[in-house]
Amino acid sequence: MVIHNNLIKERDQIMKRFLIEVPHGADKESCDEAILVFLQTGSHFLTHAEWGCQDGEHKAWIIVEVENKEEARLIIPPLYRSTAKIIQLTTYTAKDILDTEKYHQG
Repeated sequence: MVIHNNLIKERDQIMKRFLIEVPHGADKESCDEAILVFLQTGSHFLTHAEWGCQDGEHKAWIIVEVENKEEARLIIPPLYRSTAKIIQLTTYTAKDILDTEKYHQG
């Protein structure tokens, strides 16, 4: 178990995880276009996107491991880059709770 945790920490230092949220129009044509654009790229990331359309949330979500936000943005088809939201993800342990103060100053 300790070895596994060390491997995770090493990986996190090399690559960061990002959630990419890509909105599109709520009409059938916009949904179909977004899905086709993603599938036609052939990119593993895009062909395995999760979609919220059937629940009325017209967005696709992808989780990627890359070096930075700009690299994450380049994964998104050009048509959707300007509207996409990219969020860096972090996994916390109980020990990490003391460090979260620096993200909540204001």
